[in-house]
Amino acid sequence: MTDHRASSALTAGALALLVGTLCGALLLPPMAQAVPAVPFVRASLLLTLVVAALAHWFFLVRAASRLGRHVPGWLALSVLLFPIGSAAALVLLGWLLDEPHAAPAR
Repeated sequence: MTDHRASSALTAGALALLVGTLCGALLLPPMAQAVPAVPFVRASLLLTLVVAALAHWFFLVRAASRLGRHVPGWLALSVLLFPIGSAAALVLLGWLLDEPHAAPAR
């Protein structure tokens, strides 16, 4: 049985990761010429990148906790290996949506 709240959190986390990745790509040298050299525009992109990363991690933690998984491990995977680890964490948690919850170890 799919947990719709966890699925919603994963979807929101994926959207936040996409927005953050696009903002980060606009700040990299190949795309930097396409962005106006106005400090306000660059600061706005950087602020959007930071807010999107924080929102992504928040939604990832919410999804992991709603699925009954070990939250610090998933957050560490996402933060330490950002952005590839974040995408991997989203995919793996998505696969775990239909898995039955594991019984706690004694």
